Amino acid sequence: MELKVSEFNLTGVNMFKHLLVPVDGSDVSKKSLKNVAALAKVDKAVVTFVYVSDPTPPLAYSDSTMGYGISQKDHKKVCDAFAADVFKKATVALGAGIKSNSLHIANSNLAEGILDGAKKAKADVIVMASHKLTGIKSVLLGSETHEVIVHAKLPVLVLG
Repeated sequence: MELKVSEFNLTGVNMFKHLLVPVDGSDVSKKSLKNVAALAKVDKAVVTFVYVSDPTPPLAYSDSTMGYGISQKDHKKVCDAFAADVFKKATVALGAGIKSNSLHIANSNLAEGILDGAKKAKADVIVMASHKLTGIKSVLLGSETHEVIVHAKLPVLVLG
């Protein structure tokens, strides 16, 4: 059974003041923002979006038919531009009336990047979307959400 934030009577309850929300532009990430907005409104919380990118450039970008290398500087520009676009869309999806910030972290380990972002933002909760992987997919692909939960020193709220 999946519960939505709006299904709870949280009037007068101020649980969290600063939410850290990892975003990546995926459909799962986008869909969770409705619940993040509801939670932020209830608590009058600030939302900090975090996007984690790998600092190491790939051998070739996927839109290239040729295997050309890319410099560290150019890779950073591409990652920054993509992060800015993700933040813009996430802010629009969050809606008006909610204060938000953004933080782009370069780390080859996604979970470490999210935890680093939580520390830098001084968040009091990490709010993550679940990709709902089951069976062999969850074993083979692992779970970044699980890794964040295991290593976090603050609460982690997982939205289904």
